[in-house]
Amino acid sequence: MKKILEIVSSARGAASNSTQLSSAIIEKLKTQYPGSTVTQRDLVKKKYPHLEESHLTAFFAPPQNESEAYKTAIQHSDEAIAELEAADIIVIGVPIYNFNIPSALKAWIDHIVRAGRTFSYGAGHPEGLLKNKKVYLAIASGGVFSEGPMKAMDYAEPYLKWILGFIGVHDVTTFRVEGVSLPELRETALQKGVESVVV
Repeated sequence: MKKILEIVSSARGAASNSTQLSSAIIEKLKTQYPGSTVTQRDLVKKKYPHLEESHLTAFFAPPQNESEAYKTAIQHSDEAIAELEAADIIVIGVPIYNFNIPSALKAWIDHIVRAGRTFSYGAGHPEGLLKNKKVYLAIASGGVFSEGPMKAMDYAEPYLKWILGFIGVHDVTTFRVEGVSLPELRETALQKGVESVVV
């Protein structure tokens, strides 16, 4: 039995290819690990605020300086990190908007990458503090970025793998739905992506 956290970042609701691919991954995981529980965090329905001065001040404030303003500023980050800490497996739906991840997903990342909570420089170098987590990326794009002439513009996967590794999560597997905007690929893109899922 596993605790699975699903991160939804598409603005397209049920029509989203990244969300449908995430669902396929989760169904495979539930078959692999009977009795698993799934917590869904929809970053479009529950938006994480883009970082402002109040957040940054709170992130670096010593605990003894806690105030009501501090607690308000820190609550989104605390909540997001607690969900990550509780999860064994994280499935992140990643639609590609303008060649990179949606701003909703970036805002969530800014709340989970936090000194003293998910990474530390205590040893004189950065050390990720989230251990023993498995991540699946469900990436959906109109073009084909995993290979071919657009490969050089594949910014999302390298960034996500690097930032997840920075907080200690190195076991990352990617599945893709690609070419949904290309006439020759759109009819089979989702099916091909779903069929590629192996957990």
